[in-house]
Amino acid sequence: MMDECFHENDYHVSRRIYSNRVFDQVHERQAQEIQSLRERLGRACGCTDKWAVQKIKGLLPILDWLPKYPVKQWLPGDVVSGVTTGLVCCLQGVAYALLASVAPVYGLYSAFFPILTYFVLGTSRHISVGPFPVTCLMVGSVVLTLAPDEHFLRPVNITGVNETVTDERLMEVDGEAREAQRILVACTMTVLVGLFQVAMGLMQVGFLVRYLSDPLVGGFTTAAAFHVFISQIKTIVSVPIHNHNGFFSFAYTLIDVSRNINQTNIADLIAGLLTIFIVMAVKEINTKFQHKIPVPIPIEVIVTVIASAVSHVMDLNSQYGASIVHSLPRGFAPPQIPNIALIGKILGSSFSTAVVGYAVAVSVAKVYAAKHDYTVDGNQELIAFGVSNIFGGCFSSFVASTALSRTAVQESTGGKSQVAGIISALMVMIVILALGPFLQPLQKSVLAGIVIANLKGMFMQISEVPVLWRQNKIDCLIWIATCLASIVLGLDVGLLAGLVFEMGTVVVRTQFPSCATLGNVPNTDIYKNMKDYKNIDEIPGIKIFKCNSPIYFANIDYFKEKLREEVGFDAVRVFKKRNKALKKIHKLIKKGKLQATENGLVPVASLGVENQAFEKEQVPELDEGASQPDSEVKVQVDWTSELPVSVSVPTVHIHSLVVDFSAVSFLDVVAAKSLKLVVKEFIRIGVSVYIAGCDGKALSFFDEEVTRDILFLSVHDAILFIQLETSTGNDEDPLAEKNEILLYCILCSIQGEFT
Repeated sequence: MMDECFHENDYHVSRRIYSNRVFDQVHERQAQEIQSLRERLGRACGCTDKWAVQKIKGLLPILDWLPKYPVKQWLPGDVVSGVTTGLVCCLQGVAYALLASVAPVYGLYSAFFPILTYFVLGTSRHISVGPFPVTCLMVGSVVLTLAPDEHFLRPVNITGVNETVTDERLMEVDGEAREAQRILVACTMTVLVGLFQVAMGLMQVGFLVRYLSDPLVGGFTTAAAFHVFISQIKTIVSVPIHNHNGFFSFAYTLIDVSRNINQTNIADLIAGLLTIFIVMAVKEINTKFQHKIPVPIPIEVIVTVIASAVSHVMDLNSQYGASIVHSLPRGFAPPQIPNIALIGKILGSSFSTAVVGYAVAVSVAKVYAAKHDYTVDGNQELIAFGVSNIFGGCFSSFVASTALSRTAVQESTGGKSQVAGIISALMVMIVILALGPFLQPLQKSVLAGIVIANLKGMFMQISEVPVLWRQNKIDCLIWIATCLASIVLGLDVGLLAGLVFEMGTVVVRTQFPSCATLGNVPNTDIYKNMKDYKNIDEIPGIKIFKCNSPIYFANIDYFKEKLREEVGFDAVRVFKKRNKALKKIHKLIKKGKLQATENGLVPVASLGVENQAFEKEQVPELDEGASQPDSEVKVQVDWTSELPVSVSVPTVHIHSLVVDFSAVSFLDVVAAKSLKLVVKEFIRIGVSVYIAGCDGKALSFFDEEVTRDILFLSVHDAILFIQLETSTGNDEDPLAEKNEILLYCILCSIQGEFT
């Protein structure tokens, strides 16, 4: 029983019943302004001073925010943040160079050059631009594919007492040639990634990244973290393995490591494990006491300085064979032109890397933009990162994006604007020009440990899976499928597979939409799914059917099937059965066995006039295939009662069908054509069809039989109209017209109480 008490906040609405036609007559539609192509081009190309200034500021955001920069309030925090973040950028750049399979010095370049252009073109005030483990690994997989060690083998020169002999049986890797080719591949790919991003930004297609949903990105980055972890195991244990890429590459890498595990360098293993443990422990302390510690402890910097000093003092490379950075020269490398011949081989990988790098960066940028109440322009971000990658690629950098851990450091240490980023770039420049050689004794296993320790955030995304399963099982399946595909098939193919799977779920969800029968909440104009709520009444003689999806060529058959299930009969079958029964009834009437009366069909025998001879003489039996004469008697049959012929006609227990289209966003031509046939099928068996909540412009199938009068603004309007029509049709009082007006007023007042 509903609470019928009135409250002071209750309100009541009284209005007439609206069909779409009546509403359009009462409330005139606004004229739509139709512009010619010339007018639209003129408006788009028209240029005013204000418009030009806005466009320039849009392309160069620095012109907008820098003049407004509050120096006294923001500069101290930006300086502290920039110095701290710059040190982290240096170490992560050197470490992530291992993922890109290039020399560590190029990681420093990648942490410097992209920041310069983003400072001018970017719209995010907080992200730290530079290498990101996932994109570095995607670049590294291409580098190892196009420039493996096998391509740079050369005979070993053996120096004797008086001469040097070349032994063709012994081969060694030409390190200089390999490094030159690998950085050329990485730089070419970086420039191509930038070109893709700039092109997408200029075409204003930043919205395409929305197809990379959070579950898909979460599964992909978790799989990428797994690949990064596997790739760094070989550096931690310092064993020789072959380079593997593509399908099941992680399995082949683990097999190689297990085969050569007896060659593990103990010094590298201890250094790597200690680095992982210490960095992760201190990061936990930073997180737990972030409100009490003014500046997070720069543990990567501390560990790197200590490890470099220990390695130098103990001479770990000579004494224990530890693998160290070796060469980290001062200064910048000269700019180089990308190798155009490589573009055809890296086209697909470059596009996927461009999309991933942008998606990750924009996702992080929007998190901090929402936190600090400002907006990020997605298309401008594409242009900013594209130009940064083109500029950086020409100066020996690899793909730049952002990293959540580095951005968190920049924001948590007081960073307020891009000024913090430019100061961090100055710190990287100092290391490149002066401090680089001090890192040369650093063990590579320490860098690998720093990389692995920074993967914790991505691995922790696994905890989202149970939550996703409870919230939405399909989103959970997208996460799992993308993660497994990226692990097994590789990152580029895995991302494509995950995207295809995600699109497939969209198709499936629209191809098999949820449909329901609605019932009325007593004393209201509210209609809800009868399976979801108790005390919901189905209106006698009326079926309300709702489809929660667009209706188009792929799901129209499913829509009709669910409609048949909900109404409980097939309108086409009912029509055929009724025709069959009518044919038999007409035959019996012609034979004299039945007679049509005011009370319905009555057997002739019951009237006492049955005469076999008369029947045969007067009413000869018609052949089954013969056409019926035009003078054939029209018979009114009560299809709800028992029929005098042996034909099983399905029972139709409704007189009206209301289809709720309030959740239907569009119908295509195929769906509209099929829907028109459905309406006609119901009409010819005596069931009136009404469509509620649909704009008449969305339906283009009206004719003399299916008119616009079937359209209503809401389900409640349609129900009130049906009840009015039913009551008027059953009223046989001579004062029918007056009663109709009175009944109409009563229904309108009832409607006012309902609303």
